[in-house]
Amino acid sequence: MLTNVEHIGIAVKNIASSNELFARLLGAEPYKSEAVESEGVATSFFRVKDTKIELLEATREDSPIAKFIEKRGEGVHHIAFEVDDLRVEIERLSLLGFTFLSETPKKGADNKMVVFLHPKSTNGVLVELCQEIK
Repeated sequence: MLTNVEHIGIAVKNIASSNELFARLLGAEPYKSEAVESEGVATSFFRVKDTKIELLEATREDSPIAKFIEKRGEGVHHIAFEVDDLRVEIERLSLLGFTFLSETPKKGADNKMVVFLHPKSTNGVLVELCQEIK
């Protein structure tokens, strides 16, 4: 089962200037930054109580974030939900008719295994499921 909103991902053109903007907005500096080479993205994370905000900047032109910004501009990219067992959720949601961009989980940022549901099956919202790597 989905246990909570883990984070909200926001696509940005420039992570350095966006970090400054969100630091002013949220009154806190990012607590973590990292690159996810396999996805061609640099990330930074902010925390507001129990909510995390992930900023995502493309590090190469063929990355999903670069394509997103080219089509839609900067803004909310995805909503991530934490799950107890990623494989069980993939099976459960597949049986309910949801489709995935890939049914094989992969390593994401912030020590998580992740998988994305196709926006066509979730009213146009890119939904990420994530599970802490233990």
